Amino acid sequence: MRAALTRLLALVLPVECAGCGTDDDPWCARCRAAFAGDVRRCEDDAARLDPMDGTAPLPVWTVADAVGPVRAAVIAWKDRGRADLSAPLAEVAYRLGVAAAAATRGAAGDVLVVPAPSSAAARRRRGRSHTATLAAGVVAGLGAAGVAARTADVLVRRGGDQVGLGARDRERNLHGRVRVRAPSFVSAQASALVSALVPALVPAVVPLRAHVQVTGQVVVLVDDVLTTGATLAAARRALLAEGAHVVAGVVLAATPPPGAPVGRHAHTSPSRRLVRDAAPG
Repeated sequence: MRAALTRLLALVLPVECAGCGTDDDPWCARCRAAFAGDVRRCEDDAARLDPMDGTAPLPVWTVADAVGPVRAAVIAWKDRGRADLSAPLAEVAYRLGVAAAAATRGAAGDVLVVPAPSSAAARRRRGRSHTATLAAGVVAGLGAAGVAARTADVLVRRGGDQVGLGARDRERNLHGRVRVRAPSFVSAQASALVSALVPALVPAVVPLRAHVQVTGQVVVLVDDVLTTGATLAAARRALLAEGAHVVAGVVLAATPPPGAPVGRHAHTSPSRRLVRDAAPG
């Protein structure tokens, strides 16, 4: 009976793989396996992560190159309504959290897992913060590795989307436009009063984000894809300016540099820096 119902639904609401477009399979085994590779470091492929001051770039972990079905799946999840990928991609983020735990050793108190901010327009269009979904997976992974952590959605971003921009334009688009959210001074009582008086304008409640103190806190940044590194670099600068210790970043996938060979990470390279090499910044 269930199989018959599944076939009927496939006729009425046809599905296709978010990665390769194969019919009748929301995410085929081959495309899912593209996210099952070894966790590796990828910051050397993103020039904008280099602070250019003689210090090491932010260590960033990933599991895949952002090409082909990997890139297609992330775009489908992020911008084309494929919310059904949220759970499996959060599982990928869990693995990344386990790996990034090495960079947080010695942290006093909870590690803050901070999702990279989207523009306000992108967030409205999507109806959610997709990077917050990944951050929750990273928190769980850190916890499994014995690191107390919590999500802290503390960054805001002005300006347009990054889609289609080159390296220089990406950096220019974000320059000075990512900042730590200012604390809200609206009381909970005032929020409840506004919600009661104007329910048509505030259908649920006026959402108040609890102000999170980032000064002195160890932070792990989370994004979906590492392209030039401009987003993570801007987020890191904003947090450092508030006194946070940003020690790592995690991304689902990283765009390979021009000319990089296909399948370059099929085998572990001894020249790649290992997870154990990470140290707090």
